[in-house]
Amino acid sequence: MQGIQRRIVYISLYEGIAIVAASAGLALMTDAGLGHSGVLAVAASVIAVIWNLVFNSLFERWESRQAVRGRSLRRRVAHAIGFEGGLIAFLVPMFAWGLGVSLWQALVMDLGLVVFFLVYTFVFNWAFDRVFGLPASAAAKGPVAA
Repeated sequence: MQGIQRRIVYISLYEGIAIVAASAGLALMTDAGLGHSGVLAVAASVIAVIWNLVFNSLFERWESRQAVRGRSLRRRVAHAIGFEGGLIAFLVPMFAWGLGVSLWQALVMDLGLVVFFLVYTFVFNWAFDRVFGLPASAAAKGPVAA
């Protein structure tokens, strides 16, 4: 599976699981109920979908220009950190506003989510590539990274 079809399936699966996990996590970390946390999680998901499209397009463009093909552990870690790092910049202000807490408190709460999502992003991407195959940008042409 390649192109836009791959991205739609990827984003739908990733964000569906993420909304459930983030709703539960925010509800556990705050006095906000599951409903309020769910609304924030859906808003975060919309932001994440847009960031996902932008970040993965840029990452795959960069990746397609690399001499070594494939997705090594190092490349997967860089992908997960880059995606989650960018997402922090968007979500911390929203969580502060939505939960009525300071930016510092929102950052601390978001760090708990970041730890979860760093692992989740890595595992999800690995599993997704195993099930659906690598995108064309990472398909073996020359030397292959493990």
